[in-house]
Amino acid sequence: MGYKCIQCGFTIKTLYLQYSPGNIRLMKCDNCKAVADEYIECEFMIIVIDLILHKPKAYRHLLYNVINQETLKFQGLLWKLASIFLLFDACIHSYQLMFVEDKCLILEYSKGKLGSSMSYSSLVSLCCKMLMDVFLGNFMFLLTFFFMVKIFLHISIGVSRCNDILLGLLISCYFKIFLIAMMVWEFPSSVVFIIELFCFSSNAVALKVMTESSMSRCVWTCFSAYAIKLFITQAPELILLGKLMQGWSQMPFTLSLKSTFI
Repeated sequence: MGYKCIQCGFTIKTLYLQYSPGNIRLMKCDNCKAVADEYIECEFMIIVIDLILHKPKAYRHLLYNVINQETLKFQGLLWKLASIFLLFDACIHSYQLMFVEDKCLILEYSKGKLGSSMSYSSLVSLCCKMLMDVFLGNFMFLLTFFFMVKIFLHISIGVSRCNDILLGLLISCYFKIFLIAMMVWEFPSSVVFIIELFCFSSNAVALKVMTESSMSRCVWTCFSAYAIKLFITQAPELILLGKLMQGWSQMPFTLSLKSTFI
C-alpha cells in the first residue's frame, strides 16, 4: 500500500518535505490540488474522534499513510492484531456463554439436579464451546467476507491484496478495545451488541476506503459475513435458551409438588 491523498484517494509519492527537524511542508495532491494529508499536523485525539465519526479521510490516513507495508513490519503487525482480535472475541463469547450457563445452573439447582461435579464439567464445556465459537466463527466470517469481496464487489484477491484488506478489517475493529472496561466495571449485556454494531459499521467504512466501492455494497458484504458468524456461534445458544425457557415453564409445577409433600 502506497501513500494516498485522504481527499480523493489518489496515489502520491510523499506526504511532506522535511527541511529541518520540526520544519516540514505538506505536499499537495496532483489530482485534487488539496493538501494530501492534513492529519499529519493534527493531534492524535482529533484523528481518534474522526475515526469514531467514521470519516473516510481519517481511515485513509490510518490505513494508507500511517500503516504502510514499506515502513512497518507488516507480517508481524498482522499476526499481533489477529491475536488481539481473537482474544477480544473470546472475551465476548465467554461473557455470553457464562450468562447462559449461569441461567442453566440456576435451573438445575432449582430442580435439585446440581451435583458436585457440575461446576467442573460446566467449566470444561464452556471452554470448549468458547474455543469452537472463536475459531470456527471467525473462520466462517473471513471465508464469507472474502467470498463476498470477490463476487459482490468484483475485486480480484491476491496474497498481497488479501493481507491489505485483512489488516484494514482488523484495525477497523478498534471498538473492541472497550471490552477492557467490561472486565473492570459491570455493564449490561447490551453493551456487547453496541460494540459489535460499531465494529460492523467501521468495517464497512474501511472496506469502502480500501476497495473504492459503493457504501451500500460494502455494507451488504460485511452484513453477510456477520450474519454467517452470528448463525454459527449463536445457534447453539438459542437452542439452549429454548430448552431453558421450557425448563422454566415447568418450574412452578415442580415447586408446587415439593411444597405439597413438605
